[in-house]
Amino acid sequence: MAVDKLLKDEASEEKGERARMASFIGAMAIADLVKTTLGPKGMDKILQSTGRGRQVTVTNDGATILKSLHIDNPAAKVLVDISKVQDDEVGDGTTSVVVLAGELLKEAEKLVASKIHPMTIIEGYRMAAECARNALLGKVVDNKADLEKFKSDLMKIAMTTLCSKILSQDKEHFAQLAVDAVMRLKGSTNLESIQIIKKPGGSLKDSFLDEGFILDKKIGIGQPKRIENAKILVANTAMDTDKVKIYGARVRVDSMSRVAEIEGAEKEKMREKMLEYSPLSMLILMA
Repeated sequence: MAVDKLLKDEASEEKGERARMASFIGAMAIADLVKTTLGPKGMDKILQSTGRGRQVTVTNDGATILKSLHIDNPAAKVLVDISKVQDDEVGDGTTSVVVLAGELLKEAEKLVASKIHPMTIIEGYRMAAECARNALLGKVVDNKADLEKFKSDLMKIAMTTLCSKILSQDKEHFAQLAVDAVMRLKGSTNLESIQIIKKPGGSLKDSFLDEGFILDKKIGIGQPKRIENAKILVANTAMDTDKVKIYGARVRVDSMSRVAEIEGAEKEKMREKMLEYSPLSMLILMA
């Protein structure tokens, strides 16, 4: 009776073989769902949202598909979490890791049906993982000392990654862009240093990697569209006028001349702020 009071009226409880089978089926269903998106002949999935607008997404990215699913099965949620961790840590292999885990669970189901204890199966998988890791480490080749071979290896990795993406027809071009961008980091793993700017129009091959920094901003109204040999001020404060930051504050005036006085005061305060940095600031302000 005490156990029954802990559960809500709508709750259901599953134990033993039934609960284990539900976990196996849920995890394998998720693996089978994304399996068809894997590889060069992988197919796209059409995802339709249930919210307002019925937004439709066409993708073959495993992480995107799994994020869009509404899942109640706990084992299936574990596979989704595996995909998210793979995406955060590595950035690729989100579908492969789910398919691999699903196949391991499918084989584990057969062993459990043969009355083998789950902990024995897990121990066997751990031993197999250690053997596989040692085999991979034995085949590792480090070409970091040879720049040409190192770039060739990176190109092969990048093109393999792009085989199942929408860029597959232009994978050589985008693999070259990705390798050149990563090589400029000079060993750093901070991918935030690579800025990606998306522009509509043109073809995929129009994409390019530019040297330096591109500031994606529009020039103000009435300003010159081109300035040669420009001097740039880098400041650690906002270059707009200071506003009254009191919630509910309001300024009332009785004539347009009062509005002009407020604007003049803002310009004077801005001029004083600019003078704190350098005389060049006056040139920028008066332009």
